[in-house]
Amino acid sequence: MEINYPIPKEVSRVTETLRNAGFEAYLVGGCVRDILQGIKPKDWDATTNATPEQIQALFENSFYENDYGTVGIVNETEDETLNVVEVTPYRTEGAYTDKRRPDSVSFHGKLDDDLTRRDFTINAIAFDDSKGHLKDISNGLKDIKDKVLRTVGNPEERFNEDALRVLRAVRLATDLGFTIESETQNAIVKKAGDLKHISMERIRDEFSKMIMTKNPMVGIVICQKLGLLKYIAPDLERGIGVEQNGDHIYTVWEHNLRALQHAADRDWPLHVRLGALFHDVSKPETRRWSDEKNNWTFYGHDVVGGRVTEKALERLKYPKKIVEVVTLLVRHHLFFSDIEKITLSAARRIVKNVGPDNVWDLMKVRACDRIGMGRPKEAPYRLRKYESMIEEAMRAPVSVGMLKIDGVKIMEVTRETPGPKLGFILHALLEEVLDDPERNTEEYLVKRTLDLAKLPIDELKKLGEEGKGKKDEAEQGELAVIRKRHGVN
Repeated sequence: MEINYPIPKEVSRVTETLRNAGFEAYLVGGCVRDILQGIKPKDWDATTNATPEQIQALFENSFYENDYGTVGIVNETEDETLNVVEVTPYRTEGAYTDKRRPDSVSFHGKLDDDLTRRDFTINAIAFDDSKGHLKDISNGLKDIKDKVLRTVGNPEERFNEDALRVLRAVRLATDLGFTIESETQNAIVKKAGDLKHISMERIRDEFSKMIMTKNPMVGIVICQKLGLLKYIAPDLERGIGVEQNGDHIYTVWEHNLRALQHAADRDWPLHVRLGALFHDVSKPETRRWSDEKNNWTFYGHDVVGGRVTEKALERLKYPKKIVEVVTLLVRHHLFFSDIEKITLSAARRIVKNVGPDNVWDLMKVRACDRIGMGRPKEAPYRLRKYESMIEEAMRAPVSVGMLKIDGVKIMEVTRETPGPKLGFILHALLEEVLDDPERNTEEYLVKRTLDLAKLPIDELKKLGEEGKGKKDEAEQGELAVIRKRHGVN
């Protein structure tokens, strides 16, 4: 098979250096799988018959900080996928008694030994980039063509070696759009419980990678079907089969998944996707039948859901910042109200509750919630209205409050007493800042205040009134632009 993908010089430099020193060198693993599909690899790996010490002796800028022989070769490049090329010696491995790592590693194997120990056939193809030759002893190329994921050899043995592979299988299948071969799938079901032997950090990383694929909804469904989700995020399963009210055509389970999928369709970041996935996680335990409404109610599911989400993400060992932000998004996702109740003060409360840095992500979760209900993708008028109100609430205030000086400072530098003159000075300063925002510094305003304080009160009042008028005109113009952009009145 001809390989048309151009190998970056930073990668070929590594393999050429090894060969020139008399060693074998092949590209291997996910990078080969990706280039065979015409996909840009996320990282680059090579394998060789050189030992870690021999590898390091050839590359001045390298590091070796693990028990598996992997040496990192550092490149100076702006392309993050090429910053480090990892080179691992051919190796054979002992038993995996802890289902996480081999009890022993030997660096005296051959290429076939190295390929045989790998997880999935699609990752067990070696490529000699100097000759264009493939080494494929497990028929991985056929599986790539057929879009099938299967283990190298006996699937139970592969999963016994590292229990995380059951989750990695689902993540890879989700990411690549492959189906999982039946024998491999059956082994996942049988070995799912072994995930309890794996650290939450490793589970979290695979889960996050799956959430960040183009079709995370598919991945979550497969995880649940194969019995993995209970070891990752069991709270989500409680929504299965839980019907909602007339506004929702889907169960809680499917609604949350569709909300997540919309976040992926929009290519939104991890914390927004997690917020969408967990936003209604506590509807099952808050569901009550209302005879008055003749329907289900879910009072307080946002508050309870915030607490459940926080515990779920802490259990998965997510960084504190991620936990805090996603919890806020879930806790406050019900901010939406009738258009008659949308006020500037309400918008300001939302900004205060979640913080200016998170408020637009909250709007994204709200959009996911809406799409998850089966609504049309275009934003309705009231959602655009709320976006407009939030932007109005967050804009830099066109008022004396924006000045880098206040009445207290003016009295301090001028020895003036409280009275109308202070207001005239502030509005006169505002007029100047509206004309030239660069003037809004304490140094300039203090100097200008001393000049203004010497003017007759009538002249100062005139300048102040001109400042007020300019402020009102600027404010109305700014609000008109905001509202026009959102298509609201």
